[in-house]
Order: sequence, then structure tokens, then C-alpha cells
Amino acid sequence: MQAEDLDIIGKYMQIATDKAVYFLPRIIGAGLVVWIGFKVIKKILKMIGVALEKTGISKTLRPFVSSLVGVLLKGTALFIAASIVGADLTGLMAILAAVSFAIGMALQGSLGNFASGILILTLKPYKIDDWIQLEDKFGRVSEIGIFSTDIVTPGNKVLIIPNSKITDSVVTNYSEKGMIRLELLVTMPYSESFPKVETIIIDALLELPGVLKDPIPDIGIQTFDTHTIQLLVRPFVNPDDYWPVTFEANKAIKNAFSKHGIQVAYSEGVEMGSIGD
Repeated sequence: MQAEDLDIIGKYMQIATDKAVYFLPRIIGAGLVVWIGFKVIKKILKMIGVALEKTGISKTLRPFVSSLVGVLLKGTALFIAASIVGADLTGLMAILAAVSFAIGMALQGSLGNFASGILILTLKPYKIDDWIQLEDKFGRVSEIGIFSTDIVTPGNKVLIIPNSKITDSVVTNYSEKGMIRLELLVTMPYSESFPKVETIIIDALLELPGVLKDPIPDIGIQTFDTHTIQLLVRPFVNPDDYWPVTFEANKAIKNAFSKHGIQVAYSEGVEMGSIGD
């Protein structure tokens, strides 16, 4: 090996030694920051979990909040470690910003549902097993997620409703007060006495186990039809008894009318009509 080659090797070894002397303490420092930082973050997350539980935050929301805080803290620790090593983070920050913007634009609807889910889980306008109505959708809440709420209808259908639709609409919570009011339409002839029919209906309803005795059923004249008087019958029931009592109440009212000879107007016979081509 010639002296010239030895000089080159010695030169590169010197460069390697200088780099090692320069970077080794930084690498050790960055490693310590990550190791100690992750251990501290773990303890912080435990404290956050306990704090969220004491404040009554939903069980569905607590793991998500802890995970989000954990990702942010760990990301911060890694960035600090990278800066200690001497990495140029300017380009990386620009890339992350561009990626975040692109993801945000692509997930606008999902982000709206996510934000609405946070509001629902925090403000708790309803909870699991509550009976709610959103526009024409009615059912029992079976699951409250970050992006959607699942409700089970009385017909045992599962409706998956985006949370943003819920926060943008009027939601009726029938379970909030512990009871719900049925609205039944009943007809009576003009010749009958309204106080008499009212008493008959109330007595029939109060005999049903599912109808609450307090407050008593509310009965009033809704409108005057061409042949009959339209009554609005509104008994109070527990939310879970909504449909069973609806059917039982209609059955009880019909039986009571039959027993007391209350007549109703309906068309006798069948009218036949021709069908065109």
C-alpha cells in the first residue's frame, strides 16, 4: 500500500472520527429524550385517563382523547429528538402541512361527523338506551360513536345516523323526562256527549298496566269532520312501552266503545267502479 493511499485512508478515518465525536453525544441525548419522554408520557396519559373518568366523560370518548394526546406528545418528543441530532425539520414540516391539508380536504364530511361526535359525547344530549326521534326516525340508541349514532327502531331495524346530521337537526329525547306521551286519534259522533265519551276513554286507559296514572290521560277535541268529531287521546307511558301500549290502548278504546254502545261513522257496503284501459 502506497503512502498516498494511507493518507487517504487516514483522512477518511479522521472525518469519521470527527463525525462520531460530533454526532454520538447528540444521538445519545436524542435517545435519552425519547426514552425518558415516552415514560413520562405514559404517566401523563394515566393521569389524563383518571381525570377524564372523574369528570364523567363518556367511556367511548375517553380512549380516543387519551390516544390523541398520546400521539401529539410522542410526536413532540420525536421532533425534539430529531432537532437534537441536528436534522433539518423545515422540509419535513412543509411536507406534513401539505399532507394534513390534503387529508383535511378529502375528509371534510368525516371531519364534520367527528367534530359532531365529540360534541355529542361531551354534551350528552342523549345516552345509550334513550328513545330519541330525529325528523321521522324514531328508535332506541344502541351505540354512540365518534362518527355516527346507531338507533334501533321498534321494527328492529338498525339506523346508522351521521353525527353531523344529528347536531344540525332537532332531536327529541323521549327518555329525558322518564315518560312519553302517546297521541291517538279517536272519532265520536256528533250526537254523543263529549264528557261521557271522555270518561269512558279515561276509564279504559287507566285499566291498562302500561298507562301511567299520573299525569292522567289528556283528551280533547282536535277538529270537527264532516261526519264525526276527531278526538286526540294522549296517555303517558314509559318509553319502553311506547308501541305495546299504543296497540293495547287502541284495542281497549274500541272494546269500551262497543261495551257502552258508542257509534262511529263508516261506509256500509262496497262501491264498485270501472277501470279504464
